[in-house]
Amino acid sequence: MMWETILLALRAIRRNVLRSSLTILGIVIGVAAVITMVTLGGGATAQVTAEISSLGSNMLQVRPGQDFRGPGGTRSSADDFKIEDAEAISREVFGLEAVAPTASTNTQVISGNRNWSTTIMGVTNAFLQVRDWSLASGREFTEAELRSGRAVCIIGATVKTELFGETDPVGQTIRLKKISSQVIGVLESKGQTGFGQDQDDMVLIPLRAFQRRLKGDSDVGAIYVSALDGISTTTVKEDIERLMRERRHISSGQDDNFHVRDMQEIVSTLTSTTRVLTALLGAVAAVSLLVGGIGIMNIMLVSVTERTREIGTRLAIGALEREVLMQFLIEAVVLSSFGGLIGVILGLVSAGIGAQILGMPFVLNPGIVAIAFVFSAAVGVVFGFFPARQAARLDPIEALRHE
Repeated sequence: MMWETILLALRAIRRNVLRSSLTILGIVIGVAAVITMVTLGGGATAQVTAEISSLGSNMLQVRPGQDFRGPGGTRSSADDFKIEDAEAISREVFGLEAVAPTASTNTQVISGNRNWSTTIMGVTNAFLQVRDWSLASGREFTEAELRSGRAVCIIGATVKTELFGETDPVGQTIRLKKISSQVIGVLESKGQTGFGQDQDDMVLIPLRAFQRRLKGDSDVGAIYVSALDGISTTTVKEDIERLMRERRHISSGQDDNFHVRDMQEIVSTLTSTTRVLTALLGAVAAVSLLVGGIGIMNIMLVSVTERTREIGTRLAIGALEREVLMQFLIEAVVLSSFGGLIGVILGLVSAGIGAQILGMPFVLNPGIVAIAFVFSAAVGVVFGFFPARQAARLDPIEALRHE
């Protein structure tokens, strides 16, 4: 009996293919929009997480001055750190994998007849460890080079391209201001951050060479810290803040003249923000499912009116009310489910194309696809019930008299 009811419903839908197609259009658009928005939102979240993580694993940045990151905010000035501050952090804070003091400046680098404006950073080998950065070619600094401040450098992929093109730069010499420096290595490319900063546009030299030959002081502009796996970066941050307040002689009640930025906090904030936006976009897109459901109810009511004599005939020859109810309910469910299936396919294709255009990963969420499809079928049940009940409750005699 159920199979016969399904066949009757399919036959009724097939009689008005154009109208049925227009009826499910709202469901198709709604399901496709929900899947597209949520999938793209998931891709954006994954991309933000990957880009922030590329800055370093369990990394914290310690910088002088208070950090005001609100609209129009500026960083207050404060004395730079010294190398002893980095040594104190390494010695007295528990759970650290590496501590990398750095200093930086922007200047022109020259090779032959080519020049390029870039960032010069004075670092130790710990900087590569903290930033999870490997070398595409060449080698790291030796201990002798770090201690003596020898004029050697490791260049980023962007600097390599701008100064040397496809030529291997290892062993070549470049000029940093008035200093000739030998290239001993090339960094693996990391690309741009989510904030639009080119991570490959830099030249690394030994920190002592930077302090003595470029800046003429012993200042450290920032300290990068990497926590061991399993160690809470929140705890490490609190320990660093406590130690730096002591070293910089900040009394109780005074504001810090430095700030510690936990990259894990930034990741959590950005990912939670993108998830909220994704949920909002998905909710807005789901409104079209409601519109599609109203369209189904409207068309089913029209169908009941058009088929009043048919309904009356079925009831007159012994069909039960529940059988008529089931027939029209199945018609509504079939319409919405078919629309949901088309919407799933269209949504996945649209999300794939959108991810490719926007340059973000395609992150499929099977749960969202299943929910969207089930919700589309549920729309058919909810909005098809009233027309189906109206058809089942028709008086057979009045239905047979209907013109």
